Amino acid sequence: MSVLDKQSVTKGVKQYHIELSPEDIGEYVLLPGDPARSDIVAQYLESPQLVGHNREHRSFTGTYKGVRVSVTSTGMGCPSAAIAAEELINIGAKVLIRIGSTAALQDGIRIGDLVISCGAMKNEGTSKFYVPDCFPAVPDFRFTNLLHQVALEMTNDTDTNVFLGISSTDDAFYGETPEWIQKLISLKITNVEMEASALFTIGHVRDVVAACICGVSGNLKTGEVIYQEKNTRLAEAWEQEIQVVLETIFKYEQLKTASNLAGRK
Repeated sequence: MSVLDKQSVTKGVKQYHIELSPEDIGEYVLLPGDPARSDIVAQYLESPQLVGHNREHRSFTGTYKGVRVSVTSTGMGCPSAAIAAEELINIGAKVLIRIGSTAALQDGIRIGDLVISCGAMKNEGTSKFYVPDCFPAVPDFRFTNLLHQVALEMTNDTDTNVFLGISSTDDAFYGETPEWIQKLISLKITNVEMEASALFTIGHVRDVVAACICGVSGNLKTGEVIYQEKNTRLAEAWEQEIQVVLETIFKYEQLKTASNLAGRK
């Protein structure tokens, strides 16, 4: 009797946690944490359809400028995000982009700004099931570079700044003591969030594109945080990052198509 291979028995069929099948999604999938933000993404898609909502995973599929795009919420933290990513890959996802919130760790980064991760410190346990601790967690370079370019273009002449840097992916929101935060600051980490390193690791291991862009919810170095009232600037950043990602997907698809055509000449 052989030991069960979860990946082989779940590939190409309806997925257990996200309750989606191959025909339900496009190759490009946006990954917010909060299920409510899936509905915000859907507002930017043409003919969006709710294709699934199970547990923390709320999914829509539509098109953006002719490109089929989906959104699936992951919930909070790497374990949940990893399950969503794996199951989406099982049914045909090729590009996974985390769109979320993050706390800044350096001076000059304000609430409402955007941060794009060019790497992540793995302060979480999920990645250890895939790779050694010393293995880096990095996003796809080509997509991330294009994401950065598009973000700069789309925020030009606005009061939103775009930052590119190394993130820290932490497991414990309330376990981040002042001493821990100071350690991250001293390492010149740009921001802290809760899912990117696992997504980057799975993207590498499963050979799909992974990237991450987040809106800044507060700054743990300067003490600029909003916990007791509506964070209007953060809500605006969510809207902005969605638009940036969708436009990046459109441009990426154009570049990919041009490259394929060039290869056939």
